[in-house]
Amino acid sequence: MTQTNAAAAAGAVTAQPGRSRIGFGRVALTAVHLAALGILGSIVISLAISLFAAGVGAAFALGIGLVILVGLVYGLYGVGWFELERVRGLYGLEVGPLRLRERRRPGFGGWLLTVCRQSVDGRMWRALASFAIGTILGIVVLRLLWQFVISLVAAAGALGGAAAAWAPFGDVGSGWSAPSVWIALFAPLALAAILGLSLLHAVIARALLGRPSRGELAADARASRAEREGAVRAAGVERTRIERDLHDGVQPRLVSIGMTLGLARQKLDTDPAAARRLLDEAHASTKAAITELRQLARGIHTSVLDDRGLDAALSALAGRSPVPVRLDVRMEGRPASGGAFRDAEAAVYFTIAEALTNTAKHSKAGECRVSVRLRDPGTPGAVLWARVEDDGVGGATVQPGGGLDGIANRALAAGGAIRLDSPRGGPTSLEVSVPCAS
Repeated sequence: MTQTNAAAAAGAVTAQPGRSRIGFGRVALTAVHLAALGILGSIVISLAISLFAAGVGAAFALGIGLVILVGLVYGLYGVGWFELERVRGLYGLEVGPLRLRERRRPGFGGWLLTVCRQSVDGRMWRALASFAIGTILGIVVLRLLWQFVISLVAAAGALGGAAAAWAPFGDVGSGWSAPSVWIALFAPLALAAILGLSLLHAVIARALLGRPSRGELAADARASRAEREGAVRAAGVERTRIERDLHDGVQPRLVSIGMTLGLARQKLDTDPAAARRLLDEAHASTKAAITELRQLARGIHTSVLDDRGLDAALSALAGRSPVPVRLDVRMEGRPASGGAFRDAEAAVYFTIAEALTNTAKHSKAGECRVSVRLRDPGTPGAVLWARVEDDGVGGATVQPGGGLDGIANRALAAGGAIRLDSPRGGPTSLEVSVPCAS
């Protein structure tokens, strides 16, 4: 998500559209954050350096060194996630949360490759850089706070004659004791320095975490282009499916009804009983055609989804499935409205519907489980996630123009992605993730 740069002027940082204004209260809160980082960050950085040294030192003992370094990567991810969430909450940045890299290959090798990709994740390292800078600034802020408190105590005379030992200037002459010089000069300077460091942290943190890099912008452009291409392909696949269903299903049935009615009209005078049987057959075929048309329309648009939401629509879908389906839908934090969320619900619904259709046609499964979760609701990184898993024979692959290809294109058009795991012999699992932030 693109963010604009922050500007600092007259003791405040004013945000561009879409950002919050940094007033005195937020600057004071930043000073508190920095003081806490000065303590916490020192411990975390020391621990990270120790773990890295231990991992490199144990590199010859592959198992031990690898475990330490992998643990360090996940630990650094946790620190980066914490820092991004801290900055998001402190300055109101409209950026998505930090996420782990997704696994692209199965097995231990795929997992190890994912860890390596995570270790060079640019967004994670920018968050870590912000954490390290905040820690350094926090150490300075702690020192300034300590000196500020000492100066106040000295000025109040709590240190008595020993105040001169704390004063940087000593006794400067008649009428100007060391405590009075301390409170007149150093205390305001220390307070101003603390506020200045807080503003500096605001500028640096927002510059590091509030705007994407060129690589991320390029990735967004590629994702947008892929979404458009996926939408076009999904529309083509859907049109082909509708044409096929009409041509192979409803159209022959309507032709048959017309021929039956023609025969009935010919026999109406000569053989009323046969004509009545033909009319009954035509009537039954008409009801079957209406049912097929209703199912075809439901495949294009389902009113239950609009009226009662994804949970009810999936319950109706599971009730019509020839394979027994166990539903596990948890949608805590579901918004009452929002176009992006409605689009995500529709994409997930039709993905699950197509997956259940493929399961019934090809998997020879005895049972299917559908799980749906709403992750990070109310945030810019909100995602609607679903998983369809069956106990069938497996071996499913994405074929151009096939059902799984339609699923992939539909998810891609909504800005999401799918992950298929279907080894021969089963089981088969299909995951879909669709962003749904409004």
